[in-house]
Amino acid sequence: MTGKRTVLLVAHAGRPGAVRSARLIADRLTGAGVAVRVLAPEAAELRCAGADVVPAAPEAAQDAEMVIVLGGDGTLLRAAELARPAGAPLLGVNLGHVGFLAETEPEDLAGAVDRLLERRYTVAERMTIDVVVREDGTVTASTWALNEATVEKVARERMVEVVTEVDGRPLSRWACDGVVCATPTGSTAYAFSAGGPIVWPEVEALLMVPISAHALFAGPMVVSPLAVLAVEVLGVGGTTRRRLAGQTETGAAVMWCDGRRRVDLPPGARVEVRRGAQPVRLATLGTGRTATGAAGGASFTDRLVAKFGLPVSGWRGRR
Repeated sequence: MTGKRTVLLVAHAGRPGAVRSARLIADRLTGAGVAVRVLAPEAAELRCAGADVVPAAPEAAQDAEMVIVLGGDGTLLRAAELARPAGAPLLGVNLGHVGFLAETEPEDLAGAVDRLLERRYTVAERMTIDVVVREDGTVTASTWALNEATVEKVARERMVEVVTEVDGRPLSRWACDGVVCATPTGSTAYAFSAGGPIVWPEVEALLMVPISAHALFAGPMVVSPLAVLAVEVLGVGGTTRRRLAGQTETGAAVMWCDGRRRVDLPPGARVEVRRGAQPVRLATLGTGRTATGAAGGASFTDRLVAKFGLPVSGWRGRR
């Protein structure tokens, strides 16, 4: 990276805490000679003096040393859409509820900025997934996800019928509410709520987790990161496809990627999931208190304990 150091700020502008924090960060960075960018849709609310206003497009993070995200995991997933093409690392400041992807908390914001200015941080790559939708063999949509791609039913009163596949071989047919195909990063998100296992970030794997499947074989599965997962939509549950009065049906199911990108799936649609060609980069602070409250950069185990409030009283550790 050459030239002047540049940081992109992405904030949940609807939260007063995010607005205050954005102004604090902008003041500290510009005062230290670092160029600050803010997105045009947020600029009016943030009012960061001295910041450059840029369009909310992937070019916003081009040549940026870091993307600082103020909000919850949803805001970080939005920022990942900008940071991933540019290869810029993300640093999350938790202003949401759980904020599992965030590295720091608002009360340590000044210290986090200092460590950024001193370049006391490391960058880790998080695996993503590339997703393709086919209809009659023709690709109709292609996208990606950091957390998960889900195939879900459209109507709450009906199940969706799917058949799943791993590496070109059929696995099982389910009548269910949906199927989650997740990364290790996504194992603490929707896949976890659906009963899937938690996978440590350094483990490279793909997860397939059925949602409320009516079947004896319907447990979560962890497969090789080189595998290709597929979910084929057969139709909606039941022998008769009933329509409610006045209701139109756009498809048998819907696919969501990270809860942000939607594709309607008619009967016969096929969703293929494989390891992503480009990872998402997350910044980890080298020292100081992180989002878990531990010094020196907390481990993933510490993050689980802190975020989920796990009981560890009585633990004595290695003597």
